[in-house]
Amino acid sequence: MNKIPYDHRPAWVEPGDEKPTLGRRAFLTTSVAVGFAAAVQPVMAQVIHTDSEGIVAGQVAVPVKDGQIPAYRAYPAKGAAPFPTVIVVHEIFGVHEHIQDVARRFAKLGYYAIVPDLYSRDGDVAKMEKMDDVMAVVRKTPDAQVLSDLDSTFEFLGKTGQADTNRLGITGFCWGGRVTWLYSAHNPKVKAGVAWYGPLASSDPARPSAISLAPTLKTPVLGLYAGKDAHITQDDVTAMKTALKGSKSEIVVYPDADHGFNADYRPSYNKQDAEDGWKRLREWFKTNGVA
Repeated sequence: MNKIPYDHRPAWVEPGDEKPTLGRRAFLTTSVAVGFAAAVQPVMAQVIHTDSEGIVAGQVAVPVKDGQIPAYRAYPAKGAAPFPTVIVVHEIFGVHEHIQDVARRFAKLGYYAIVPDLYSRDGDVAKMEKMDDVMAVVRKTPDAQVLSDLDSTFEFLGKTGQADTNRLGITGFCWGGRVTWLYSAHNPKVKAGVAWYGPLASSDPARPSAISLAPTLKTPVLGLYAGKDAHITQDDVTAMKTALKGSKSEIVVYPDADHGFNADYRPSYNKQDAEDGWKRLREWFKTNGVA
């Protein structure tokens, strides 16, 4: 039997093993979502769809300490590999169609992009219709586990032959925006980060705030925030700007935008500011060695 290439395995197959397995424990989510998250229906008409022409896109398995987690990855079908690499950290609704589309957008730009499912041990949030159920899963997902899974994702990338981990960036949205700040402080191999409206303060003593980590941050992170965001106050943004003084990181605030302004499938989408954010992201990555 021919071996399945390491980077093309479905999420239930261990590297080096052609037989289906759930790993060392039965994770509740073993595949990425099909379609949009149930909690965000109906999807808005302006939704962006990026096709897979000219790229390789689909699901893979990422080995982690206690088993394996599903992930979605996309990269150019042609070109000089290995490619500059971006870890995309999903928003609160998991690795659903919008976040997979973001990965394909990166692939079209010449990047290897991967989105690991960081909730997979505790439930498939993409299938949950009630936000209370989604939040229950989020609360079960500790920071230490998230950082460990991202470390495992980093190790996985280094084995693909397609991803250049010496040109590694990270970006994330909402919940993933906070994780972008955390992982940029955690892994010195990250060249640059871009955090889209990620929470900056924290009321949970078990979860450090991005503001508290700012003085330790050596990786340059660009924070993209919304002036009309009721979840992340301008006082928080001001505190973060103060904490980042003297660093290479920056905060940009879009005065007329609301939380989720890049989420083109939701009413919060702001086309002008989202496009400007993507332009800034590309320039930030290029300037800081992720290109």
